[in-house]
Amino acid sequence: MLSLLSVLVLGLSMLTTAAAQSKGTVYYLVPTLLDEFQTGSVSALEMFLKQTGYEMKTLNADNKTDAQQSQMNDVIALKPAAIILAAVDFNALKPSIEAARAAGIPVVEFDRQVTSTVSDFTSVAGTIEIGHVAAQQAEAMLKAKNGDVKGKILQVLGDPGDPYTLDIQKGFEEKMKAFPKVTIISVPAMQWEASNAGTIVSDQMLANPDINLIFLHAAHLSVAAVASLESAGKKPGDVMMMSSNGAPVGLDLIRKGWLNTEVEQPLYAQAAAIAMFMDKIVGKQEIKAGDYDVLGLKGVVTKEAWGPNIKIPGAAITKENVDNPAFWGNMKAPTASIKSVE
Repeated sequence: MLSLLSVLVLGLSMLTTAAAQSKGTVYYLVPTLLDEFQTGSVSALEMFLKQTGYEMKTLNADNKTDAQQSQMNDVIALKPAAIILAAVDFNALKPSIEAARAAGIPVVEFDRQVTSTVSDFTSVAGTIEIGHVAAQQAEAMLKAKNGDVKGKILQVLGDPGDPYTLDIQKGFEEKMKAFPKVTIISVPAMQWEASNAGTIVSDQMLANPDINLIFLHAAHLSVAAVASLESAGKKPGDVMMMSSNGAPVGLDLIRKGWLNTEVEQPLYAQAAAIAMFMDKIVGKQEIKAGDYDVLGLKGVVTKEAWGPNIKIPGAAITKENVDNPAFWGNMKAPTASIKSVE
C-alpha cells in the first residue's frame, strides 16, 4: 500500500506532467458559426493546436463587429498565449489587434487578411491563385463546349468590400485576358447574401441568354443560382457553373450535375499552418520566408507590411475527384498529424 507521502508525490508528478503537456490557451474569435467553413475551422484549429501542445477556446461574434470588439477586450484581460482572429470587420478590429499586441499577446489572422496594421502571423488561402485555377477550368470548359476559348461568362462576386472576392476576381480576370473572345460580366452579391446572387443570375440570364458559364465566388451562392436556373426551366448541364470555396453544398451540386467545378479553399491546411508556427508565434521568434509543406500543399510564407503571411493554394474539384476525403467539403478530418516548425 502506498504511503500518504507517496500518493502526494505521485499526484504532484502527474499534475506537473499535465501542465508540461499544455503550452497554454489560445483563443479563437470566429466571426460566425452559420456556415460549414466556420464550424469546420473551429474543429480543425482545435485539433491541430492540440497536436502541437495548445488548448483552444472559441468565442462566436455572430457577425457583429461590436461583439467581437468586446470579446477582444475580454480576452486581452485573460492574457492567453495567443489570439486567433477571423475579423468581422477588417478596419474596425485594428485598434483591438494593436491593443492585444501592446499587451504582449500575439495576434494571428485566420482566413481574413488584415493589412491595415501589423499582426504576428496571417494564414490565408491563395485567393489570386484560386482565381488562376478557376480561369484554367473556365478555359477548358469553354473550349470543350464551343470548340474554342470563347463565349460569355457571368461572374458573381461576393461583397465588394471583401479582399477574398476581389483577389479571386483579379486572378481570374488577369488569366482570362489571354482570350479576347471571352466576355466577362461581373456583378457583386452584396454582403455575400445568397438571395442577391439568385437575383443576379435570374436578371442576367434574361438580359444575356447566351451566357455559357456562371462563376460564383462561394458555393452557397451557387445554391441560389441553381434555384434561379430551375425557375427558368433550366436543367443540370444547360449552363456550366463553377464556385470557389469547396463547401459541402458545392460538392453536392457537383454530384447532382449542376456544378462542373468547385475550386477549393484549403481550410484544413490554413488551420494546420497556424498550429505549425504557433511555437514561434508565442515565443516571438522569427518566421522565415520560404516554402513549407502543409498537409501536402505548398504554403508560401512572405514578409509583408502587416507581418509574416502564408498563402496556401486550393485545388479544382470535379465529378472525377469529388469524393476525395482530402477536400474539407467532405467533412472528414485529415488523419495526418502536424509538427511545429523548428
